[in-house]
Amino acid sequence: MGYVYAPITLENARITDYPPVHVSALVDSASWNLCIPQNVREQLGLEEACEKPVVLANGQTVSVPYVGPVVVRFEDREAFVGALVTGDQVLLGAIPMQDMNVSIDPRDRKLIPNPPPWPGIVGGVRPA
Repeated sequence: MGYVYAPITLENARITDYPPVHVSALVDSASWNLCIPQNVREQLGLEEACEKPVVLANGQTVSVPYVGPVVVRFEDREAFVGALVTGDQVLLGAIPMQDMNVSIDPRDRKLIPNPPPWPGIVGGVRPA
């Protein structure tokens, strides 16, 4: 399929003194979390909540800062998530993608909003 990038906006959800950061994020549905580099953390003034162990692509396990809360925006969608501080680019994982109800279009290699859920759906789950 190739790489998919999406224009997203990141904001500090707690402290609004920091301006939003607009980035082209690597979209990776095989990753769970939002990952940001240290320079984006500094631009947003995000505080560390704890450290979390992560397994890198090479199989190595390391502890990285977990920061937030972060507002992630794509088109008319938004999510409130924590972020792992690792790597040198922003990576948009499956949890914020699901929270924003977006999918990867493999043919056009882009991120797309899903249609709104049908009536009667609460939080993406159909009531019994």
